[in-house]
Amino acid sequence: MEDVEIFLSRLAPEDKLYAETAKKLGNDGITDRFTLAGAVAEKGAPASYKVYISDEDIQNDTIDDIKAVFTEAAEENDDIRVEFISDEFLNLIDDKARITAESKPRTLVHRDGDLHPTVHIWMIKRRDGGIFVLLQKRAHEKDINPDCYDVSAAGHVSQGEEFRHTALKEVREELGLDMDRSKLEFIGLKRAEYTKGDIHDNELVAVYICREKINIEDLVLQSSEVSEVCWAEIDELLCVMKYEDIPNCISLEELDMIKKAVF
Repeated sequence: MEDVEIFLSRLAPEDKLYAETAKKLGNDGITDRFTLAGAVAEKGAPASYKVYISDEDIQNDTIDDIKAVFTEAAEENDDIRVEFISDEFLNLIDDKARITAESKPRTLVHRDGDLHPTVHIWMIKRRDGGIFVLLQKRAHEKDINPDCYDVSAAGHVSQGEEFRHTALKEVREELGLDMDRSKLEFIGLKRAEYTKGDIHDNELVAVYICREKINIEDLVLQSSEVSEVCWAEIDELLCVMKYEDIPNCISLEELDMIKKAVF
């Protein structure tokens, strides 16, 4: 029995939420909780519903009504299964590299390989004629590339947000740095893909650099994301990546973008 997957965003108005539910149940007549209850009863059993709800801390009465309808249906019939899943929702990217209004649970975005927006932020400094970048070592608990050296800070753009705001948030959360948005220098967009097992991560990455002077000792690392940080000179880093077995998920394209932006 195939699951019916329904996506309920806490940022969406009533008509959009019922339209999403109607689409997934294949019944255009669903416009409120009463017509939804009738549609679920008409669909009958056996049935399995996975209802994904975005994780913002926002009250949405329509979502509460929809949850109540599915809960009552499952309580009245043992052959109807309902699972409510809280997840971060991500807006998807269209074929012109624009963030769209369509959003989807992060778990399913990574399952289905949907193109979605992320940010990479590189903390850099010039010294002795070289360009140094701050590397983070990803936490052991990470699902993707655990214990690997990576960009200074990074993250997904949650639904309703934009690239630069997310970049500032990730720097604050992962490194403990509060900075003005003017300190982030946008140097370009790039595509990035990662596939392993059931994960297919397909990203459009906005890449930023920050030239602010920082001391590693002053950073407050987010332990769930970052285990340690260190400075590395770009050319030396490239040599190590080429000739030594260093666990990393560092983009050679991004290192090249940094060098072109700085020189």
